[in-house]
Amino acid sequence: MTTTDYLPGLARAFALLGRRWNGLILAALAHGPAGFGQLRERVPGISDRMLADRLHELTGTGLVTRTVIPGPPTRSHYALTEHGKAFVIPLAALAVWGAEHLLPRTGQQDRTSSGV
Repeated sequence: MTTTDYLPGLARAFALLGRRWNGLILAALAHGPAGFGQLRERVPGISDRMLADRLHELTGTGLVTRTVIPGPPTRSHYALTEHGKAFVIPLAALAVWGAEHLLPRTGQQDRTSSGV
């Protein structure tokens, strides 16, 4: 394969990761399925609205599943699909690379504590 053969897949991967919070949500789900509140705790700084929007997007990509648990109150449970689980290895490699080769931004919380 030539370099140009990788470009379409790479473009799709970076389009997904380029959306703020997506990578961190996937990393949070790599630690196991979680409810909405648990995910909010695993991804510090994300608003409820943003988390809901990103989870909707990630379920649409086929990387995350949503299971509705009847209530009251009605709750949602999120987990990685097989495609999402396959993404954990490159996501972990990217996290290691970022920790080793990129300096933390000044004045910003280092989100590596959420880990992969």
